[in-house]
Amino acid sequence: MRAALLETYGVPLVVVDDLTCKAQGPRQVKVRITHSGICHSDVHMGGGFTPAPLVPGHEAAGVVESVGSAVTTVSAGDRVVVAPMPSCGRCRSCLNGHPSVCVTTRGWIPGVLEDGRAPYEWRGQDVRRGNGVGAWSEYALIDETAAIAVPDDIPLELACVLGCAVQTGVGAVLNTARVPAGASVLVMGLGGIGVSIVQGARIAGATTIIASDPVAERRAGAEKFGATHVVDPGVDDVVRIARDVCGGVDFAFDAAGSPKTVTTGFKSTGIGGTVVLVGTPRTDDVLEGIAHGLIVGQEKRIIGSMMGSGNPARDIPNLVALWRSGALDLESMVTRTRPLEEVAAGLADLSAGSGLRTVLEIGDHT
Repeated sequence: MRAALLETYGVPLVVVDDLTCKAQGPRQVKVRITHSGICHSDVHMGGGFTPAPLVPGHEAAGVVESVGSAVTTVSAGDRVVVAPMPSCGRCRSCLNGHPSVCVTTRGWIPGVLEDGRAPYEWRGQDVRRGNGVGAWSEYALIDETAAIAVPDDIPLELACVLGCAVQTGVGAVLNTARVPAGASVLVMGLGGIGVSIVQGARIAGATTIIASDPVAERRAGAEKFGATHVVDPGVDDVVRIARDVCGGVDFAFDAAGSPKTVTTGFKSTGIGGTVVLVGTPRTDDVLEGIAHGLIVGQEKRIIGSMMGSGNPARDIPNLVALWRSGALDLESMVTRTRPLEEVAAGLADLSAGSGLRTVLEIGDHT
């Protein structure tokens, strides 16, 4: 099968046509991938924790090709969104209400299946999967809990962004922060995750949504998604604007994965405010410029959000329902589609901040 392959870190991806899937285990699902979004996490690739060679890609949708003998939740022919970080429902993290950091399914870090095997093979070498899926390929071998069935009426090129960007951004608002109606919100970084946070804040009933990004096109788009104010951080003083507009926001979301924006968010919140870290940082990033005394004296909180603190089996159907009702705009998020062979150009789109989501068209979706 065709796939985009990272042979080793530090070299460009290559598109090969001779990758193969390993034998399917009893609790595994083989998915014919039709569409996969390009996300910053595909560039980070787990900070190098996943050994190469590997297949990147984790924000994906497709059609079930076959299922293992013990699979009960999906069947061949089902249309599915792939969950990069599914939950087992049994481990301590899941039982304590943290399914997005499930201990049992942490195989996404070393890039192996739950049974410890690499999912792919290429010219005699084991090939691992980037960020838990390895979706930039015509087929993906995933564990049963990662295959979330979706109805026939949602196009798969839209459904794929539910797997990461939308689940992460909307979930950060509704699940992690639990933003109440009438709250004020600052969103820093307006890529796919950032605009999903904006949409989540609008859905939650936030009355003030300040959106910050250096790219003018993204700021203009944020207003369509629900932002009430837009800010250019390269020109404007984000902290001052947050204070002028509402005396400091109730919630600040960092979708850029930058220590600098986290500090800006902290300074932009009012007393009792919450800073939510959503974007993927580099592995060596350290927070700076945040006074310990202000955290205590103003009862501020700094919290992390992994994949929107979500449970994919619950949240993805809920997100589809929001899309059906018109409350969630997925169409405007997919700003460009490219064939798999143009994956390098898609990564260039991401690097240049061009559009919100470039989606790779990988296979037939009829």
